[in-house]
Amino acid sequence: MRGQSLKKDYFMSKRPIIGIPADKRMVGIHPFHMVGEKYLNAIKSASQGLPWIIPALGYDNSSEEILERIDGLFLTGSYSDIEPHHYGGDASRAGTLHDPDRDKTVLPLAKKALDKGVPVFAVCRGFQELNVLLGGTLHQHIHEIGDNLDHRENKNDDIEEQYGFAHEIKINEGSMLHQLYGKTEAKVNSLHGQGIKDAAPGITIEAVAEDGVIEAFRVNNSKSFAYAVQWHPEWKVMENPLSLSLFREFGDACKKYAEKK
Repeated sequence: MRGQSLKKDYFMSKRPIIGIPADKRMVGIHPFHMVGEKYLNAIKSASQGLPWIIPALGYDNSSEEILERIDGLFLTGSYSDIEPHHYGGDASRAGTLHDPDRDKTVLPLAKKALDKGVPVFAVCRGFQELNVLLGGTLHQHIHEIGDNLDHRENKNDDIEEQYGFAHEIKINEGSMLHQLYGKTEAKVNSLHGQGIKDAAPGITIEAVAEDGVIEAFRVNNSKSFAYAVQWHPEWKVMENPLSLSLFREFGDACKKYAEKK
């Protein structure tokens, strides 16, 4: 009996395994699969999970095997854009960076994760991926729409300025984000050129920027945590109460999911 109790305590105390799909990039003449260290550290420190990199090899027939082994799915930002044929958009402008292998990996994997009830947290490109896979569309150059702010970073700035606060967001009262953070306004960074055009059916918008650009949404009727933000909460997450509240909530959901397996 004592041995069984120790075994149970051991498994209950283990950190949840959180899968993070990689970008595919050429380094020299070879393709590499990589995830930014800031994302890995945020999962390790703020969500108290074990980050597990999922290579962008395409997993249409293997998604279930991956999902059996992970307790959460984290979709990161990236310099690449989703190929517009996934949402019926016009062809991209010349020089646009795409990552079709990430698209082939993330879109089916995230859809099955939602169906299965695996917790999902998505930021920046991941935010856009989640909207697209649920049936939404994107503006490819959001700063060119109406009176929108320019949400892109200045690549000539140092990293502290690029990831510094760029604008305020309005958080809907009574939303999940409001409940986590306790306030209806916050300042966030902004490093994206694309954004939501048509919100997917089945999501609830929880925060918008000063110009009305969608900044956060939750997936309705999800079996577990399923949330997305357009900004980069992973940046200095332990110093930012808003960001920390999101990563902690995601980590708690992943742990609960792991304990039910």
